[in-house]
Amino acid sequence: QAVKLTSSRTQLPYEYYSLPFCQPTKITYKAENLGEVLRGDRIVNTPFQVSMNVEKKCEVLCNLPNKPLTLTVEQSKLMAERIREDYYVHLIADNLPVATRLEFYSNREEEEKKKEKDVQFEHGYRLGFMDGNKFYLHNHLSFILYYHREDVEESQEPTYRVVRFEVIPQSIKLEDLKADEKSICTLPESTGSAPQEIDPSKENQLLFTYSVHWEESDIKWASRWDTYLTMSDVQIHWFSIINSVVVVFFLSGILSMIIIRTLRKDIANYNKEDDIEDTMEESGWKLVHGDVFRPPQYPMILSSLLGSGIQLFCMILIVIFVAMLGMLSPSSRGALMTTACFLFMFMGVFGGFFAGRLYRTLKGHRWKKGAFCVTDLLAVGVLQVPFPTMVALLCMWFGISLPLVYLGYYFGFRKQPYDNPVRTNQIPRQIPEQRWYMNKFVGILMAGILPFGAMFIELFFIFSAIWENQFYYLFGFLFLVFIILVVSCSQISIVMVYFQLCAEDYRWWWRTFLVSGGSAFYVLIYAVFYFVNKLDIVEFIPSLLYFGYTALMVLSFWLLTGTIGFYAAYMFVRKIYAAVKID
Repeated sequence: QAVKLTSSRTQLPYEYYSLPFCQPTKITYKAENLGEVLRGDRIVNTPFQVSMNVEKKCEVLCNLPNKPLTLTVEQSKLMAERIREDYYVHLIADNLPVATRLEFYSNREEEEKKKEKDVQFEHGYRLGFMDGNKFYLHNHLSFILYYHREDVEESQEPTYRVVRFEVIPQSIKLEDLKADEKSICTLPESTGSAPQEIDPSKENQLLFTYSVHWEESDIKWASRWDTYLTMSDVQIHWFSIINSVVVVFFLSGILSMIIIRTLRKDIANYNKEDDIEDTMEESGWKLVHGDVFRPPQYPMILSSLLGSGIQLFCMILIVIFVAMLGMLSPSSRGALMTTACFLFMFMGVFGGFFAGRLYRTLKGHRWKKGAFCVTDLLAVGVLQVPFPTMVALLCMWFGISLPLVYLGYYFGFRKQPYDNPVRTNQIPRQIPEQRWYMNKFVGILMAGILPFGAMFIELFFIFSAIWENQFYYLFGFLFLVFIILVVSCSQISIVMVYFQLCAEDYRWWWRTFLVSGGSAFYVLIYAVFYFVNKLDIVEFIPSLLYFGYTALMVLSFWLLTGTIGFYAAYMFVRKIYAAVKID
């Protein structure tokens, strides 16, 4: 079956029959799950005839040898255009994607060079290649299928399982393919043959041919995906993880020590009963105790953003955890996306609950409107899918997400609000003039570095998985990185809020949320860097796609990290004010 045509230069997937390939008598599309549709897979049957362990030397795919396939000028133009844009064709056999073997000599010593080749695989095969200004089409495919013979009792027939699917694409000129009436062809000697040129300015005649070769392999059926997944280095991951863990724990140690020591000193000072006169002149966070829990501006928007953050947090945590246990393997196509979509809908109940409770704490009273805000924030991502899928997503949204968010919000709003340890004064206190480094933007820049540094290498692999059609499968690493991210966001946020309260600025609600999401700013800069350095996207639409999706990712990341930081800071503030005696 054919899946799609992709190119990392244009980022626009096309379906297989958008190009004039040979078609079977009846085209049937496979029914697809939500994840496959969102990934752009359109799985369809092809006219290739492949039978288990039956060799084929060379066979013409469609059209008789004396009547070759003629591409019109329009079709030739399209074909040449797709070759120029570096398109790859993706086929699957027994649910295994086809791969092209790339052998290259690794840069070792000269003597060893003759012996050792490094083998890597790339997904799919190239549609064609360019030489100067000429376009050549890969019109002959040599399929190499590897099978594993299962052990059975002597009387039974052996069972064969397909464990690898490779292709060697070739470009062979029509005149060099000698074919007879039975559609059997003979390939020319590899040295003297000319490739099949596609001239976009005129009609082109060609034949599509293929051959099938079977080889026995020791790979067991259970581990047949390993070749596809060992495409990138695992060592880099270990190195980066250990690096991140060391940095984060080192910083955690320092931060915890400083904060705990300073806090103990502060609390001891504030709680000294006997020399009250001295304490009255104290500066620091105790002075703002009457204002620290004063509700911020726009409490509804703040609680809605935090609700969406909680929803994202729960979804990401569960998806990564389940994937880490190996339940979402790449062999079940689209499973990851489908799971993520459904989980996101169902996590609305938690998002609603937390948003509702916070809204109540912030003295809000229009809970129905607040609940609608939570659901509204994420309807944005629905607008880039085919119409039937969009209808399905909207049904999920109105049928699952909306009611659940309302349910959660209702119960959260009815629950006791968070109890704040100190009362809020009637008259707000005047805020002294702040130093330059207490500026919001400086805070965002300072707070973003640590969490971003902890996950920066993993980000590279995730970007490659999204934009360069790689498989991403290192969910164990991703889970570790996620934990590190949560820890570092919380710490940074606590430190920032402590400094802010020491400077007698009690407007911390919004600021904490914005500053904790500081790493999203770095993710945005990294995305721009990745676009310029790693991708060779030149046209307008693909760039628009890239930056549109990047904006969605950065926004989600900001919601996620901002929420983590906000809740850490809120717990911290409640803890320290509960520890001092206030008359």
